[in-house]
Amino acid sequence: MSGVDWKSEQDYANFEKAETADIAWEWLRRDREYERDFSNLTGAARSGGMTHEFRNKWGLSFRS
Repeated sequence: MSGVDWKSEQDYANFEKAETADIAWEWLRRDREYERDFSNLTGAARSGGMTHEFRNKWGLSFRS
């Protein structure tokens, strides 16, 4: 996780310009279950596009 302080107004000064994906990421990166699942992925799964199961569970599958 990044070192952004979610309570800091300065760290979120551009929040009004945030898009849906930005807000979704801010929520997801704070989810302990997501963190656990991500840390359990192998290095190959992280760099190779993650597993289908992981992407589906966390809504990380997008239309191309």
